Amino acid sequence: MIVLGLSGALGHDPSAALLVDGEIVAAAEEERFVGDKHARGRMAVEAARYCLREAGLDASAVQAVAFPYAPVSAFDRGRWHYARRHWYAPDRALDAIFNGNRRFRRNRRRAMAAGEEIGIDWSCTRFLPVRHHLAHAASAYHLAGFDGDAAILGVDGKGEYATTFVGVGEGARIRTIKEFHDPDSLAGAYGALTQYLGFEMLDGEFRVMGMAPYGDASWVDFRPMLGCRDGKVMVDTRLLNTVGWRRHRHRGKGRYFGKELVRQLGPVREGDAADEPYVHYAAAMQTAYEEAVLHLIDHYLAETLARTRRLAFAGGGALNVKLNQRILARADVDELFVQPAAGDSGTSLGAAVFVAIASGDNVRPMQHAYLGPSFTTADCLAALAGTSFTVERLENPVWRAAELVAEGHPVAWFQGRMEFGPRALGARSILASPSTTGIADRINAEVKFRERWRPFCPSLTAAIAPEVLGSAHPAPYMTITFDIAEGWRKRIGQVVHEDGTARPQVVDRDTNPRYHALLERLGTLTSTPVVLNTSLNLRGEPIACTPADAVSLFSRSGLQYMVMEDVLVSKRSA
Repeated sequence: MIVLGLSGALGHDPSAALLVDGEIVAAAEEERFVGDKHARGRMAVEAARYCLREAGLDASAVQAVAFPYAPVSAFDRGRWHYARRHWYAPDRALDAIFNGNRRFRRNRRRAMAAGEEIGIDWSCTRFLPVRHHLAHAASAYHLAGFDGDAAILGVDGKGEYATTFVGVGEGARIRTIKEFHDPDSLAGAYGALTQYLGFEMLDGEFRVMGMAPYGDASWVDFRPMLGCRDGKVMVDTRLLNTVGWRRHRHRGKGRYFGKELVRQLGPVREGDAADEPYVHYAAAMQTAYEEAVLHLIDHYLAETLARTRRLAFAGGGALNVKLNQRILARADVDELFVQPAAGDSGTSLGAAVFVAIASGDNVRPMQHAYLGPSFTTADCLAALAGTSFTVERLENPVWRAAELVAEGHPVAWFQGRMEFGPRALGARSILASPSTTGIADRINAEVKFRERWRPFCPSLTAAIAPEVLGSAHPAPYMTITFDIAEGWRKRIGQVVHEDGTARPQVVDRDTNPRYHALLERLGTLTSTPVVLNTSLNLRGEPIACTPADAVSLFSRSGLQYMVMEDVLVSKRSA
């Protein structure tokens, strides 16, 4: 069956994914094609067009469009829970009861209009809605490659009404154990505090996680604010996940935290410094969030984990890598798969997988995240035409890039198919030596133009991963942090965070042979086959997709070198 997944119902991170007879052919975020980070308010038109081009298919070949947002019955518990918990905003409560599928109807119209724009004929192609959290669950469980049943966890801001999903994967079936509903959202609460700390919700949560190790979590206890105990979640909506008159207004805009939170904690943070008391608030929220999720696992999944020892995790809250480290450290978890596109961009893939399996397809596990477009050396040369850069065709781009990194230079690395998900995994990356003192500060200040305390990630070969990470658990997607071995912390200090951890990518020779070869060559030159890897973008921009995107970024950054396929690009001052 040919299934096209389209996401975008929640107003951010629209994406498209294409499955052909159970094989993932392509997947990509709309933001990469339109140059607008998170592509808010858009549908995944350009991403869908790319997926069809990659497959060599016309839109008429698509048999079903899977949409990760579905209608909810008037008798559904989520609608009534929402109404009860929003008693203080009667318009919201009544809307949930009497017009609870308003958003679905609107989004179905938008999705079908997007389909028509790419050439879908709805008289021949089925439109199949999938519950948002089932799409998240399918994206993790069905693609994990587990040999047997597994526990499933989905922690997200919200879908239709559900915010958190707990279930079990049993063969081709996903069985729901428990769902929590808006406004009782752990990821939503984390996002609301992200706003309070001066970052953009649905974007700055990574910054809060990166700031947390600089603070003292004992400064304040945020656990009562999340209300997670006895298997229940009840967020204090005077403080977080607020609507209507309870919301604090900052710079003329209503926020998802309340006036009462500001009264208790002080003014909203502004600026780029990781300063007091805000670092302590970040640490306290990180700790409260971790403990809340672990409590839910204990309460609902302990029996399943005792039997399977496997957990599949998705939803925006699954991108919290410190939480994932604690999950993997559990005595009852041997295997943890976190969907690399765990946020809402991954629901296009999850919905397509769910529909494909329901149709009887044998869906193959996810082998890698290199599911976006690729470009030839000729494409790169065309994008460089007319620029003032020095351009050199290379016999061995891997060796030249490794030499530049070993010499202490940051190097833009544009190779092969673009990654799906928020992490750069050696296709659209900026690389540097993790042993070069000060290189992290330099990249933050002169290349990416972002906060000086933001951490970087290591890419390393599987041959040395157990020694460096103290674990042989797979780590191909930068979704889990590990404690770096004491003997390696100074050697690769530029990718070790304040708390002694790092978020690694263990590179597989088969899925990215050129990147793996670069790491091996760097090991020959420096005795350290580890590279600092960060995404090929500037602050506030999506990761570069095309050669033209990369050339534009290169011209506006402090980078001096870029390797694009078989071409070395350098600035004259280099």
